[in-house]
Amino acid sequence: MDDQTRIELEAAAFRRLRDHLRTRTDVQNIDMMNLTGFCRNCLSRWYQEEANARDIPMDKAEGREIVYGMPYGEWVEKHQVEASDAQKAAFDAAPKAH
Repeated sequence: MDDQTRIELEAAAFRRLRDHLRTRTDVQNIDMMNLTGFCRNCLSRWYQEEANARDIPMDKAEGREIVYGMPYGEWVEKHQVEASDAQKAAFDAAPKAH
C-alpha cells in the first residue's frame, strides 16, 4: 500500500470514529476513560496538538468542536450526566498513561 492510500484510509477511519462518538452520546467520557484510557477530550487534544505541531493555530475549544460536532459546553449541557460513585472509583484506580 502506498503512503497516500494509507493516509487516506487512516483519515477515513478517524472520521468514522469521530462520527460514531458523536452518535453515542449515551457513552460518557468517564466510561471511555475507564475502559480505554482515552475519551473525546483526549482525542480533541491530540487533534489540536497535531494541528499546532504543523503550525496550524487551533485552541482547545476548536479541537473539541471538531470531535464533539458542537461547542463543548453545549454537548455537556445536552448529554453529560453526573458520574456515579462506582465510575469515579474506577477512574481513580485506573492507570493514567497520558
